Amino acid sequence: MSKFRKRRAAKAGLPPGTLVYTGEKVDEQAKICIMEYDENILSEKETSTVDECLVFKNKPGVTWIDVNGISHIPNLQKLGECFNLHPLVMEDILNVDQRPKTEDYDDYLFIVLKTIRYDRTSDDIAAQQVSFILGPNYVISFHENATEIFAPVRERVRTAKGRIRKGGADYLAYSLIDLIVDNYFIVLEDFGEHIEFLEDEVVKQPTPATLGIIHRCKNDMILLRKSMWPLREVVSRLERKESPLISDATSIYFKDVYDHVIVAIDTVETNRDILSGMLDIYLSSVSYKLNEIMKVLTIIATIFMPLTFMAGVYGMNFKNLPELQWEYGYFIALGGMLAVALTM
Repeated sequence: MSKFRKRRAAKAGLPPGTLVYTGEKVDEQAKICIMEYDENILSEKETSTVDECLVFKNKPGVTWIDVNGISHIPNLQKLGECFNLHPLVMEDILNVDQRPKTEDYDDYLFIVLKTIRYDRTSDDIAAQQVSFILGPNYVISFHENATEIFAPVRERVRTAKGRIRKGGADYLAYSLIDLIVDNYFIVLEDFGEHIEFLEDEVVKQPTPATLGIIHRCKNDMILLRKSMWPLREVVSRLERKESPLISDATSIYFKDVYDHVIVAIDTVETNRDILSGMLDIYLSSVSYKLNEIMKVLTIIATIFMPLTFMAGVYGMNFKNLPELQWEYGYFIALGGMLAVALTM
């Protein structure tokens, strides 16, 4: 399936709030990691059912429920009912083709982002949707499948590194969003190196396969642009403190994330312009090579044109053709042809 299209057709005609998973169909139990902490204590457990998550809604401290794998709908439905999540929110979590956005539901914030992964082997970029529910004392994160993209944040919570154990749920949400944005730079740097290598190839020795690589890179840039441009609006709303769930202390950190998002978007636009120019360079290079080939063929044809004329004249089968009886006529004709060729 194309990276730009998901199975939205499966939802056609269904009532709003109907839970239909639109990603790759993998009916498996979710892997749920639960972390409950404050400045002094930390409790961590892993489960495959949501029953153990239901007791953390109103507990003191900060609770992070990380759900890896959202294809098993009954699990998510039970979790949504426990935390009073709106049916449209649950629908958007399962619809993995969402545009990055943030929505305020008074009691909680619903945030949708895209994580990016670059495969060096295939030089391909893939996006995955990550959804967050930010409540007064909890954060629930949803992934499409089991990945460890938040492992650095989990390690910071375990080791109490920085101020993450001193902050509230909003600071945890900031840390997760900041990690996603920082991962964009890793992908952009790796992809930028690939573009530089491709640029050298286009200038020096372009091949028909090069055109396919350029086309694939342009599609990857479209995916990156589609994932990053809406993120600017999401982070801007969070740093403006439009919700009481975001404290003054945390909004300052979101301003830093906003700056990083702007830099990432500028990098995407720069790479996009380079790829567009690269396509023009490729076409110009191919056209130049074709002109060089035509130039050589034209020179050869021009040299042999008078020789062909001379051979045609002396190849006519008339009985009284002049010079036909010359003893050395053949050698004289070849010498004339050689002289004409050298002159040309």
